[in-house]
Amino acid sequence: MPSIEELYDQAYDLLCDGEADEAITAYKAILDIDPDYVDAVHDLAHAYADKDMLDEAIETAKRLIVLTPDDAMGFTILSRFYQQKGMIPEAEAEAAKARVLDWKRELQEKKLGQGS
Repeated sequence: MPSIEELYDQAYDLLCDGEADEAITAYKAILDIDPDYVDAVHDLAHAYADKDMLDEAIETAKRLIVLTPDDAMGFTILSRFYQQKGMIPEAEAEAAKARVLDWKRELQEKKLGQGS
Protein backbone atom coordinates (compact mmCIF):
# COMPACT_ATOMS: atom_id res chain seq x y z
CA MET A 1 0.00 0.00 0.00
CA PRO A 2 1.40 3.44 -0.90
CA SER A 3 2.34 5.86 1.85
CA ILE A 4 0.24 8.98 2.42
CA GLU A 5 3.04 11.03 0.86
CA GLU A 6 2.93 8.86 -2.26
CA LEU A 7 -0.86 9.24 -2.40
CA TYR A 8 -0.43 12.99 -2.07
CA ASP A 9 2.12 13.05 -4.90
CA GLN A 10 -0.30 11.13 -7.12
CA ALA A 11 -3.16 13.51 -6.27
CA TYR A 12 -0.95 16.52 -6.92
CA ASP A 13 0.08 15.13 -10.30
CA LEU A 14 -3.59 14.68 -11.20
CA LEU A 15 -4.34 18.28 -10.24
CA CYS A 16 -1.37 19.58 -12.24
CA ASP A 17 -2.47 17.52 -15.24
CA GLY A 18 -5.91 19.16 -15.16
CA GLU A 19 -7.66 16.04 -13.89
CA ALA A 20 -9.63 17.90 -11.22
CA ASP A 21 -12.32 15.23 -10.71
CA GLU A 22 -9.74 12.52 -10.12
CA ALA A 23 -7.67 14.85 -7.94
CA ILE A 24 -10.71 15.63 -5.77
CA THR A 25 -11.32 11.91 -5.27
CA ALA A 26 -7.65 11.34 -4.44
CA TYR A 27 -7.47 14.24 -1.96
CA LYS A 28 -10.65 13.06 -0.23
CA ALA A 29 -9.10 9.58 0.13
CA ILE A 30 -6.03 11.14 1.74
CA LEU A 31 -8.19 13.16 4.11
CA ASP A 32 -10.08 10.01 5.08
CA ILE A 33 -6.73 8.70 6.32
CA ASP A 34 -5.49 11.97 7.85
CA PRO A 35 -8.13 14.73 8.12
CA ASP A 36 -5.44 17.24 9.13
CA TYR A 37 -3.13 16.74 6.14
CA VAL A 38 -2.73 20.45 5.40
CA ASP A 39 -1.30 20.15 1.89
CA ALA A 40 -4.20 17.93 0.83
CA VAL A 41 -6.76 20.38 2.26
CA HIS A 42 -5.04 23.27 0.47
CA ASP A 43 -4.92 21.46 -2.87
CA LEU A 44 -8.47 20.13 -2.52
CA ALA A 45 -9.69 23.73 -2.25
CA HIS A 46 -7.87 24.54 -5.50
CA ALA A 47 -9.26 21.44 -7.21
CA TYR A 48 -12.79 22.52 -6.29
CA ALA A 49 -12.09 26.00 -7.61
CA ASP A 50 -10.75 24.53 -10.85
CA LYS A 51 -14.13 22.82 -11.26
CA ASP A 52 -15.91 26.12 -10.45
CA MET A 53 -17.28 24.46 -7.30
CA LEU A 54 -16.79 27.66 -5.35
CA ASP A 55 -19.00 26.79 -2.37
CA GLU A 56 -16.92 23.67 -1.78
CA ALA A 57 -13.69 25.60 -2.38
CA ILE A 58 -14.74 28.21 0.20
CA GLU A 59 -15.65 25.60 2.81
CA THR A 60 -12.37 23.79 2.23
CA ALA A 61 -10.39 27.04 2.51
CA LYS A 62 -12.16 27.72 5.82
CA ARG A 63 -11.04 24.27 6.95
CA LEU A 64 -7.48 25.17 5.96
CA ILE A 65 -7.68 28.31 8.10
CA VAL A 66 -8.78 26.26 11.10
CA LEU A 67 -5.75 24.00 10.59
CA THR A 68 -3.30 26.86 9.97
CA PRO A 69 -4.70 30.00 11.64
CA ASP A 70 -1.34 31.80 11.66
CA ASP A 71 -0.65 31.27 7.94
CA ALA A 72 -1.78 33.98 5.54
CA MET A 73 -2.18 31.49 2.67
CA GLY A 74 -5.54 30.16 3.83
CA PHE A 75 -6.96 33.66 4.14
CA THR A 76 -5.51 34.61 0.76
CA ILE A 77 -7.11 31.72 -1.11
CA LEU A 78 -10.40 32.19 0.73
CA SER A 79 -10.31 35.84 -0.37
CA ARG A 80 -9.70 34.76 -3.95
CA PHE A 81 -12.59 32.28 -3.91
CA TYR A 82 -14.92 34.89 -2.43
CA GLN A 83 -13.84 37.31 -5.15
CA GLN A 84 -14.51 34.70 -7.86
CA LYS A 85 -17.98 34.25 -6.41
CA GLY A 86 -18.60 38.01 -6.43
CA MET A 87 -18.58 38.29 -2.64
CA ILE A 88 -16.36 41.37 -2.60
CA PRO A 89 -16.82 42.56 1.04
CA GLU A 90 -16.02 39.05 2.27
CA ALA A 91 -13.02 38.86 -0.07
CA GLU A 92 -11.69 42.17 1.21
CA ALA A 93 -12.11 41.10 4.83
CA GLU A 94 -10.14 37.90 4.29
CA ALA A 95 -7.44 39.74 2.33
CA ALA A 96 -7.07 42.14 5.25
CA LYS A 97 -6.59 39.22 7.64
CA ALA A 98 -3.88 37.83 5.35
CA ARG A 99 -2.10 41.21 5.29
CA VAL A 100 -2.15 41.45 9.09
CA LEU A 101 -0.63 37.98 9.38
CA ASP A 102 2.06 38.91 6.85
CA TRP A 103 2.88 42.07 8.79
CA LYS A 104 3.12 40.11 12.02
CA ARG A 105 5.44 37.60 10.34
CA GLU A 106 7.63 40.39 8.98
CA LEU A 107 7.84 42.06 12.39
CA GLN A 108 8.76 38.76 14.00
CA GLU A 109 11.46 38.16 11.40
CA LYS A 110 12.88 41.65 12.03
CA LYS A 111 12.91 41.03 15.78
CA LEU A 112 14.74 37.75 15.29
CA GLY A 113 17.20 39.43 12.95
CA GLN A 114 17.99 42.14 15.48
CA GLY A 115 18.51 39.63 18.26
CA SER A 116 21.24 37.76 16.39
